[in-house]
Amino acid sequence: MKVIAHLSDLHIGPAPRSRRRARAAVDYLDSLAYDLDAVIVTGDVADNGEESEYTWVKENVLGSRHPVLACPGNHDRRDAFRRVLLDATPPSPEAPVNQVLRGDGFVVALCDSSVPGKDEGFLEDETLDWLEAELARTAEGTPVLVGFHHPPASLGIPFVDGIRQFGEDRLAALVRRHPSVAALLCGHAHTAAATTFAGRPLLVAPGVVSTSKLPWERSGDAGDYVYRDEMAPALAFHLLSDDGRLTTHYRSVPAA
Repeated sequence: MKVIAHLSDLHIGPAPRSRRRARAAVDYLDSLAYDLDAVIVTGDVADNGEESEYTWVKENVLGSRHPVLACPGNHDRRDAFRRVLLDATPPSPEAPVNQVLRGDGFVVALCDSSVPGKDEGFLEDETLDWLEAELARTAEGTPVLVGFHHPPASLGIPFVDGIRQFGEDRLAALVRRHPSVAALLCGHAHTAAATTFAGRPLLVAPGVVSTSKLPWERSGDAGDYVYRDEMAPALAFHLLSDDGRLTTHYRSVPAA
């Protein structure tokens, strides 16, 4: 059995609150008696895209005892993300940040769905070509988890649905060509959710920094759209069993 932890929306900023909640999540994972096969972070790692925020993430999140892989979200800046977290200089500052982890019997491919300067998401042709190539070189029967920040389907939360991933028909066609894609993973919504996309599970990680209120939880006040400290940081565990079954568990983590 393979176990992959899934964090999203850390929104690390200068204030201690986001750092405290992210640290609580990582401390929980590091305290486990089990060695996780991977920890993935699906975007909005930083809140303002500042190098100091990524430096904290590099030391406190990527410094986990488990293998960690992250992709950018709409609050991230590709150039600073790549320079600090990956120690890399891109051919272009705005080139998408796509990464793959090839584990023992599984693959995680994280795609950059961010659009510089915008809140909504879109997978560039360069990213789709990269994903197609990674899937093509994956051995038949090896499950692949494809991740990105923005969900490519509506979740019934109007604010989130207005800034989801668009141009999704291209991704859907690619997924249908590759039966090895076991599921699609994302964040952005700040709420645990599960639906389908292109006939595969679409699994949304809860937010570490906060939890979005669902439409029927809101009071009607325009500013009443998020739980901040009323709800604990949360994360997901994706389990890939030896028979190919994918199971997801969601877990709340007491904030320090």
